[in-house]
Amino acid sequence: MEYDQLVSLKKNHPAWRLLSADNGPMIASFLQRSFILPNIRTVARQQLASQLDDHLYHLHTNAGEALFPKAATAYLDDWAADDRGWLRKYYPAGQDEPHYDLAASTETALTWLQSLGQRSFIGTESRLLTVFDLLNQIIEGSELNPRTRIAELQKKKAEIDAEIEQIRGGRIDLMEPTQVRERFLQMSVTARELLSDFRAVDQNFRALDRTVREQVSTWDGSKGALLEEIFGKRDLIADSDEGKSFRAFWDLLMSPSRQDELSTLLARVMALPSVKELAPDTRLQRIHYDWLEAGEVTQRTVARLSEQLRHYLDDQAWLENRRIMQLVRDIEQRALRLRGEVPDAAFMEIDDASAAIGLPMDRTLYNPPFKARIVQQALDTSIADIPADALFEQVYVDQLRLASNIRRALQSRSQVSLGALLADYPLEQGLAELATYLKLATSDVSSAIDDTSDEVVEWIDANGQHRRATVPLIIYTI
Repeated sequence: MEYDQLVSLKKNHPAWRLLSADNGPMIASFLQRSFILPNIRTVARQQLASQLDDHLYHLHTNAGEALFPKAATAYLDDWAADDRGWLRKYYPAGQDEPHYDLAASTETALTWLQSLGQRSFIGTESRLLTVFDLLNQIIEGSELNPRTRIAELQKKKAEIDAEIEQIRGGRIDLMEPTQVRERFLQMSVTARELLSDFRAVDQNFRALDRTVREQVSTWDGSKGALLEEIFGKRDLIADSDEGKSFRAFWDLLMSPSRQDELSTLLARVMALPSVKELAPDTRLQRIHYDWLEAGEVTQRTVARLSEQLRHYLDDQAWLENRRIMQLVRDIEQRALRLRGEVPDAAFMEIDDASAAIGLPMDRTLYNPPFKARIVQQALDTSIADIPADALFEQVYVDQLRLASNIRRALQSRSQVSLGALLADYPLEQGLAELATYLKLATSDVSSAIDDTSDEVVEWIDANGQHRRATVPLIIYTI
């Protein structure tokens, strides 16, 4: 590392700015608790501000004084500003409330801070074996001599045969509990590092998306030259080592057999007594579903880039709106030049959209004011109490749990009917839960509804009675 490079990183890199910030401990502890520990990709503004209010209240209570006087929303806006870049503030499609996502550089700083703590167990054997395994994979994967590769495979076969004979003879070599814990800790660290890699890949694609939009708004040359440059940069990322590795990882993760294998392995490992002694995070057992959610965010970023290109390739719209596009380009070019230069005074004012008109006939007729008559009398307290059991017997259906059931059912198949879904996940709350499944089919989940065909679903209610309902044929799809 060169001196000039480090000076530049200190001035411009968000991770370094976070580590040197005056409120760095407060910021790092809050972001670690709100994003890293629960593994949440994005949080709405009001929810995150409420969590920050609780965090600041806890800090003020312990310190006995107000250490951080600003409002929670003001802190969030500061952390998402361009001169800090610790959070990414954006508006999801179809929503008017901003959301926040943790920047990849911020997660790097939090990981480094966490590594500074004293580790109770430092394993070296498993990492050394990992080095040997990786070296052997490199040698075997790059060996061109068929005889050498056959000899290596025969050597492995002999070792496997010897181990089989050893087991048949009644001798089974097991790992020591220390070895099991060491490998489990290394696996958990690697699994969580994969989530951090997803944020870095997503940030690279978002940077490309922003560059493409700026080029489209400021391009003065031919359309063919612009498309050649854009597709060249996109191919550069897709064909890079990072892009190829991500594509191979995603194809492997999307395999239903691999998902089932990973779920089985995680369940068996978490059930080992030596692993239970570590009190591991139970969310680690569904880490591969977190990988899927993180990968979907990256895929949506790529989809936005493709949508931008599709709009640009619409020749008919280009010809019909040429003048409008020119005006929009001028506005975007001016906005890009003024980015980061906020004027001191108001630079734009608009009048009301329409004049306020008050018609005489719109006025209501005069009504004399109502004067309440108050009679003082004693209340009769002999009336029996009104039962309030109905207030506490309300049925709440967890819509997120039902959507999760649908996603789990679609992991091993491309489509599933409502009847087959209820066979795997029977109704627990009766008709209210069935109505929620119907609501998901019409709004939040991809599905097809056949009004010409019927399907009969059955369940057992809270009183133990057998219930049956006839509904249209509903098929949930990926």
